Amino acid sequence: MEILEFVRMDEIDPLYYESSYYVTPEDEGRKAYQLLLDAMEDSGYAAVAKITMHQREHIVVIRPRENGMTLHTMFYNNEIREVAEYGKRTPAAEPKEAEKKLATQLIESLAAKFEPEKYKDQYQESMQAMIAAKQAGQEVAEVQHTKLAPVIDLMEALKKSIAEKSQPSAKKPPTRAVPAAAAREEARAPKRKRSVG
Repeated sequence: MEILEFVRMDEIDPLYYESSYYVTPEDEGRKAYQLLLDAMEDSGYAAVAKITMHQREHIVVIRPRENGMTLHTMFYNNEIREVAEYGKRTPAAEPKEAEKKLATQLIESLAAKFEPEKYKDQYQESMQAMIAAKQAGQEVAEVQHTKLAPVIDLMEALKKSIAEKSQPSAKKPPTRAVPAAAAREEARAPKRKRSVG
């Protein structure tokens, strides 16, 4: 590894990060590791280095994190594709003050501390549950998902979000999983007509 320079951590656009790795020292390198870690923490700088991994040269950023160092492989500048429309503002699309206030209100009502453990990969969890059900000999039925209508009016959507956030949420009871065979039987059963009178 060859350290090329040190840059301010807040100057690095996360768009350039590709993959992340933990950096740990070998026994004989612990003192040098701790010295570099402390110096970067105190100064707010991160190291930009050149490294060879998987038979390819990479530019990496090494930065302090939670009493250790992390290494992030970086995309090269030519790998970040420009998008012609990105970042362009048009006068016709400029929001009014009332709209800005409403959007700020929504952000404040949903503001929270970043806790990555709160976010779950629902696709992976569903897949694991389906595999477990198959292994247990259960038949798996496809669940029909309702399609959400596209948002037409952003202001109305913001007002609705704020109104829903300010009301205490009435949690829906959990839906009971119905084996596929029972679901088919239920679907075949004749429906009773209600008499209107």
